[in-house]
Amino acid sequence: MGIFGAMTTAVGGLRAQSYALENISGNIANSQTTGFKRVDTSFADLVPDSAPSHQFAGSVVAMSRGTNSVQGDIQNSSVNTYMAINGDGYFVVQKPSGFPDGLPVFSGVDLFTRRGDFELNKDGFLVNGTGYYLKALQVDPTTGNVVGDVPLVLQFSNDFLPAQATSLIEYRANLASYPRTAASDPNTPNSELLDPTGFSVDPTVAGTGTVVANDLPAFIDESLAGGAVTVYDSQGQAVNVQLRWAKVDSVANGGTDTWELFYQTDSSATGAGVAWLNAGVDYTFNASGMMSPPIPSVLLTAVTVNGVNVGDITITHGANGLTQFADANGIAQVNNLSQNGFPAGSLQAISVNEKGRIVASYSNGRTLDIAEIPLASFNGDNALKRVDGGAFEATSESGPALYGAPGKIIGKSLEGSNTDIADEFTKLIVTQQAYAANTRIVTTSDQMLQETLNMVR
Repeated sequence: MGIFGAMTTAVGGLRAQSYALENISGNIANSQTTGFKRVDTSFADLVPDSAPSHQFAGSVVAMSRGTNSVQGDIQNSSVNTYMAINGDGYFVVQKPSGFPDGLPVFSGVDLFTRRGDFELNKDGFLVNGTGYYLKALQVDPTTGNVVGDVPLVLQFSNDFLPAQATSLIEYRANLASYPRTAASDPNTPNSELLDPTGFSVDPTVAGTGTVVANDLPAFIDESLAGGAVTVYDSQGQAVNVQLRWAKVDSVANGGTDTWELFYQTDSSATGAGVAWLNAGVDYTFNASGMMSPPIPSVLLTAVTVNGVNVGDITITHGANGLTQFADANGIAQVNNLSQNGFPAGSLQAISVNEKGRIVASYSNGRTLDIAEIPLASFNGDNALKRVDGGAFEATSESGPALYGAPGKIIGKSLEGSNTDIADEFTKLIVTQQAYAANTRIVTTSDQMLQETLNMVR
């Protein structure tokens, strides 16, 4: 080796420290880059083959060491489509190879990134700040189940969400054991009951009972308001369904506590026109205030309200959804009154929820899961090949992508760079000192060569 070997080794050291300096420079330059993973430098010695008693310390070579498994800080954001990964995993993305006819065409090669600043572009694709298009799994909006297992670059359109006709009403309430109707008088026996003798048609007959407009004053005075719910027909037209309860028999009257449910069919009925219909079921209660027998649901057929045909609607009460307990106010206390229909609506916004699903919000108040974001992981993720824009390619050293990474997606957040400025400055000082020391070796070797040349003069 000798002097020339020492000089060559020092030059290798200068080259290695320059390599380290370049990595430090890149780390500091990207200290504010979303999802950036710093590159550390490791050094390996190069030892020439020689006998143990004549071995040299050898030269040095610098190599990059990835920190893909080191997470950056997660920062909150106000953008609904921004997302960060807490834990292991990468977003699956692709970059267009061209834009014929203004639409992106993809090469089919998957790339992977932690950069989650995705936003909808003009064509309805979710694209991050460096131009990578997000891949996701479609979700069936009806069942909520994922369709297939191969992620695709999805395009989200602002098509209308079709209307859904009401087919189910959930109704839970407590009916006061003594209803305080307008006609009730505690001093008058049975005054709390609906008396059908003065009605044109007996409204208490389950299935055929009706209330005509001429009998409305007596019906309203002898029944309780049971709430109202807006339902929709197949085209999304809204109609208001009014409900009322009337107690028709009681234990005090020598019978069984029995109620009838009515719904309004025509709010503007006159004369002999039908205004209210009996739901068709006798609701009877035992001494404990529970339905006996239980009536979990009742079917209303061909429901028509104010001329709008809504179709068949099932009213569900559940096992103990209707009770008859004492109530100081003597009213029908509604605990739940909801339905499953909705009008048509246009897409208003896209967001990401805590389950890693893309959620569409519509103008009719509906929210639907429309896609699920898969996360990929690698057995050797620090061996991924870096490409521009914070993305990575799979390599033989990293192994293939494994879907189902355990990381959790956090919506309205971004992962920052994992560069630590203070740590980089410390490495910068060490690198500078090492570089300067190698230059001293070159200088000293040069001086020794000069002394050798002076020997022959």
